[in-house]
Amino acid sequence: MAELDLLGSILSAMERPPGLGDQEARRRAREEAARLRTLQEQDKRHKAEFRKRMEREVSDFIQDSAEPRRRFAPMSKIERSILHDVVEVAGLSSFSFGDDEDTRYVMVFKKEFAPSDEELEAYRRGEEWDPQRAEEKRRLREAAAREAELEAARGPAVVSPQHDYKDKYSHLIGTGGGKGAAHAMEANKAYGCVPVANKRDTRSIEEAMNEIRAKKRLRQSEDDTAGTPAPP
Repeated sequence: MAELDLLGSILSAMERPPGLGDQEARRRAREEAARLRTLQEQDKRHKAEFRKRMEREVSDFIQDSAEPRRRFAPMSKIERSILHDVVEVAGLSSFSFGDDEDTRYVMVFKKEFAPSDEELEAYRRGEEWDPQRAEEKRRLREAAAREAELEAARGPAVVSPQHDYKDKYSHLIGTGGGKGAAHAMEANKAYGCVPVANKRDTRSIEEAMNEIRAKKRLRQSEDDTAGTPAPP
């Protein structure tokens, strides 16, 4: 019984005519749909007109033999996409440059004037391309590469001194060479590494000092004797 009552309420709600609120909502929906269709038609018409204009400009660019490349004014992302498509159909090449979306532009190149990597890098940096300066840089790079190849083929340089160091320092090291020019050295616990000639004095320090004092007294005695006048 309860199920029949629920079904009846649903049927009655479906049979009721739409109220004023429902009619207003439907009217607004129809107006919004119509507005969207108008915008879509305008956008489609704008794209078609823009494509035709780009086709004319690209055609003029191809026929102009004095213009190797052409820079177009900044445009939106959709317009750049259309221009790239027109250029591809025409058999040319194109690139977009610019960091800011509002100032990003397209540059079109003819086949015989395809840009080099250096040229593209200059445009990406926001610089003007100078073919003469680029050609000069290219020649310098090639000359440097050839010079490097010649240096590698010659091998490392051999430096020959103008004078023999033995002649220059002969007064210090002598004219002999090898082991014969070296002084004989023998290790000794008392003296360390010193020449053998320096080891002949085997006296103790006390004996050496006594001998020095005796010599000093002898010299003083001789001086006193020499300074005393002879007796009359």
